[in-house]
Amino acid sequence: METFRISVLVSGNGSNLQCIIDAVEDGRIANSKIVGVISSSENAYALERARQHEIPAAAVTKYEYADMRDRMDAILKILDGEHPDLIVLAGYLSILPAKVVEKYRGRIINIHPALLPKFGGKDFYGIHVHEAVLAAGEKESGATVHYVDEGVDTGKIILQEKVPVLPGDDPQTLRERVLEIEHKILPEAIAMIEKARH
Repeated sequence: METFRISVLVSGNGSNLQCIIDAVEDGRIANSKIVGVISSSENAYALERARQHEIPAAAVTKYEYADMRDRMDAILKILDGEHPDLIVLAGYLSILPAKVVEKYRGRIINIHPALLPKFGGKDFYGIHVHEAVLAAGEKESGATVHYVDEGVDTGKIILQEKVPVLPGDDPQTLRERVLEIEHKILPEAIAMIEKARH
């Protein structure tokens, strides 16, 4: 059986990357290998996580490539060299242009810290999502793994899980509770996709 090749795009701490690494190493994603990590920031701790596990890692930043097209060409060049079966956006804060989505259609997934289609779209990322959920007086939130299409957070939903919004929650406490769910459902979604492909 051929190894299922995963490329991961990150922007920050990389805790979602770590949950994928752990799932590959402990066999929950049985026949997979992370073939590369690409970060939008050269200071992202996610790069260090990759290096600790001997995963090839590169930073492609807007400082190095001011023009978005040049930046995406650089990312595509790396991805094409990795030959991924699946590209995982694990806390990647840039929006992929249509060119990338078109080339890897049906092979890019994203984890989003809310119950899509609610609280998705251009301005809903990071802590802003949790601030919006609390401001709206929602009784529950959660996380969603979905396919990436040309829209922002509009692709087909793969997995979703809820958490309660508790009295006294602030954006940080809600974020931590949702992050636990992200770490659970992201490897589950990858395992489902891997199983379906083999």
